[in-house]
Amino acid sequence: MTDGGRQVAVFGASGGIGAALVAALAARDDIAVVHAGARRPIAATAKVRPFTFDYGDEPGVAQACEALARSGPLDMVLVATGQLTLPDGSGPEKSVRGLRGAALAQQFAVNTIGPALVMAQIPTLLPRDRRGVFAVLSARVGSISDNRLGGWHGYRAAKAALNMLLRGLAIELARSHPQAVAAALHPGTVDTLLSAPFQRGVKPEKLFTPAYSATAMLDVLERLQPADTGKLWAWDGAEIPF
Repeated sequence: MTDGGRQVAVFGASGGIGAALVAALAARDDIAVVHAGARRPIAATAKVRPFTFDYGDEPGVAQACEALARSGPLDMVLVATGQLTLPDGSGPEKSVRGLRGAALAQQFAVNTIGPALVMAQIPTLLPRDRRGVFAVLSARVGSISDNRLGGWHGYRAAKAALNMLLRGLAIELARSHPQAVAAALHPGTVDTLLSAPFQRGVKPEKLFTPAYSATAMLDVLERLQPADTGKLWAWDGAEIPF
């Protein structure tokens, strides 16, 4: 912790939810520095310190985390990256007959492997002598037990794998960082480019602004205790079974 307050980092700071998380954190009096990571530098402010990273550059992700570690232990690390529609514009599969290896690889690259590269560095980023928080954006559709509709197979599988990695990280952190909390977060249906093609039929009161979702998730994280680690939590504080 710096003399003026807590230090936090957000990976994916240029996305809809990521940018909202950066803004909400920077507005808090107890936050001194927000390290905001994106593929391209974002604007710096009095509190926001930009850095760059690219999931396609594994050594570069490690180097970015090493630079963050040199600034001192981080009180919170958030991974706000994700992909639903693929770069070629195709959406998630409606049937298993639509499964393709290349599409699955792209889903896992962004939704699972990328965040895992950050997870690998978390033990060196969080403090050992006080509470520290690591959280990743997951999704309710990544819950195996909650899957009653099928479809969206690649995205569901990638998020389910992310949830498993999060659980494993939480088990390890409990040994070395007993006050740490590792959590997966379901942000709800948020009005961003990611969800835009899939908002038809969503009730207005269930379509959240990025600012609302970001604030709600941060409030959930503030309430979580070490006993709550390794789980998937919705924006309203409800636990979603894996």
